[in-house]
Amino acid sequence: MEYRELGKTGKSVSSIGLGLENVDFKPYEQVKETIDAAIFGGVNLFDVFMPGTEVRENIAKALDNRRKDVMIQGHIGAANVNQQYDISRDIPTVKKFFEELLRLFGYIDFGMLFFIDTEEDYKNVFETEFATYAETLKKNGDIHHIGFSSHNPVIALKAIETGLPEMMMFSINPAFDMLPFEEYIFNHFDKGVDANLFKGIDPKRAELYKVCTQKQIGITVMKSLGAGKLLSVEHSPYAQAMTVHQCLHYALSRPSVASVLPGCKTAAEMEDVLRYFELNSSQKDFSKIISDVKNDFRGNCVYCSHCLPCPARIDIAAVMKYLDIARLDKENIPPSIISHYQNLGFNGKDCINCGNCEKRCPFGVSVMNNMYEANNLMG
Repeated sequence: MEYRELGKTGKSVSSIGLGLENVDFKPYEQVKETIDAAIFGGVNLFDVFMPGTEVRENIAKALDNRRKDVMIQGHIGAANVNQQYDISRDIPTVKKFFEELLRLFGYIDFGMLFFIDTEEDYKNVFETEFATYAETLKKNGDIHHIGFSSHNPVIALKAIETGLPEMMMFSINPAFDMLPFEEYIFNHFDKGVDANLFKGIDPKRAELYKVCTQKQIGITVMKSLGAGKLLSVEHSPYAQAMTVHQCLHYALSRPSVASVLPGCKTAAEMEDVLRYFELNSSQKDFSKIISDVKNDFRGNCVYCSHCLPCPARIDIAAVMKYLDIARLDKENIPPSIISHYQNLGFNGKDCINCGNCEKRCPFGVSVMNNMYEANNLMG
């Protein structure tokens, strides 16, 4: 295992960590085996954003007396409302779920201000009692460092400029990095994008990495595999699939990145990820792949939003984003994706089948059918 300093926090974290989202709803034995494999391989950084009590208890039980040997990213604002994953800015609700984390783990190494993606998120966190609560937690020693999670480089830069966060968790992979900052990252969560959008790394992302380096804001990485789509020739924006290890190598080569946290759900997956350190540089090289971008996107939504405006006020790209993720495994759609879809102001159920979107779509996407499918799967 390789260890890197996480920016100004001064903490030495394993360059490969473990995101524990995918052990949610799994039996305790599987949770323990996955964590055991990670720790045996030298992993010392775990991300726990899931608000469910059972998965948190399973993780705490699996760690047992090894809690002192690892570091945990715990998210402030992740909530479980009516047995559904949610994002909360309501302080009593925020406190309820975060203080449960403290009860189970004793303290949280990196208290993450959860999901800061929009101006509204920014205002509801940094201009309210929410931020004050995080500062109090740190002052009391309940969290050791304040961080935040985001997928939007512009909002992330704004959050960093407040001076409050010491580190951040950010979505990084070779597809996301090349998208213009105006493209909402979740709209490209797992689909190929128009080759015309790929004009080198987006300037705002480049600026974000530069600022992080200047201000010593360490980065931990989520979405390094693009929800698995970069591993698929069919869905990747590139002419060939990437390997897990190429994706990890790309993320670890970005400025200020200290650790990549893939979402392994079994010990075998964790062990395979850790093979990264056994490979030579040519086996991890991603340069030839990302230099060859496919440009045939007929029938595939690339989230360009040329379909808008929608008279039913549906954010079609957002619906398509969640639908594409749901299609990966229709029998086991992540609760978080269903929750995000249902929390859209208007979604597939509101489609009036006017067809205006399909007339404007440059890629021939059957938007109306997709709206029906989205609501059938997640409504």
